[in-house]
Amino acid sequence: MSRMQEQRYELKYWVDEETALRVRDYVQQYLLIDPFSVGRPNLSYPVHSLYLDSEGLDTYWHTVNGNKNRFKLRLRYYDDRPNAPVFFEIKRRLNNIILKERGGVKKKHVADILGGQLAEREQLLSPNSDPDLFAIHHFQELMTKLAARPMLHIAYLREAYEKEGDNSVRVTMDRAVFSAPHNRPEITINTDNHFNVFGKTVILELKFTDRFPVWFNELVQTFNCTLTGAAKYAFGIEQKGTEWARHPLAETL
Repeated sequence: MSRMQEQRYELKYWVDEETALRVRDYVQQYLLIDPFSVGRPNLSYPVHSLYLDSEGLDTYWHTVNGNKNRFKLRLRYYDDRPNAPVFFEIKRRLNNIILKERGGVKKKHVADILGGQLAEREQLLSPNSDPDLFAIHHFQELMTKLAARPMLHIAYLREAYEKEGDNSVRVTMDRAVFSAPHNRPEITINTDNHFNVFGKTVILELKFTDRFPVWFNELVQTFNCTLTGAAKYAFGIEQKGTEWARHPLAETL
């Protein structure tokens, strides 16, 4: 669904697979499985993101330096069907609060929008949605100011649970996080030169929009979880180097 989400808090932890399976049983006492996870192998669905950044990797360095107010630009999609939606997202952090602004477009228009053509209503998944149009125009404004271009493709498998009726409380577990340079305005699920960012580690995220649920605290204590960072885009670059992200062909020259 395309919309400006409420302010949200996200707490991230690294756990092993054995712990993740125990967390699964624990969480199912409180939350429902995400509809996209139902019937999937290991209850997980694929997630793909194409991150944009400047030649100087400004958004990467803002994350590494721990800037209190920062944002990322990314395209989020879930498969490679010709008619599958693509969501232009701005993920902004204000101190400890996460704000996500996004609008969905038809895949065939992605290259034009990334090329600088101002998005038009007929290119949107929901042509009558003013918030979607505003979100995409805001994305393009930030992209232009930053001189951002496609930089990195991140893919992973997500197991997700959420509160019945809304997403004010949500738990996700991400596995098999792969990162690869992708410097073209193309939507694909296949990339060369990719690597596993976190190995067999599972990234557990506890997300909430209001109060920290009491049972979240019980979960963290029960499974001895330690709060940590797990920025997939930044970790991918950190492990392979900035030149790998900006000029991936240099390794083969």
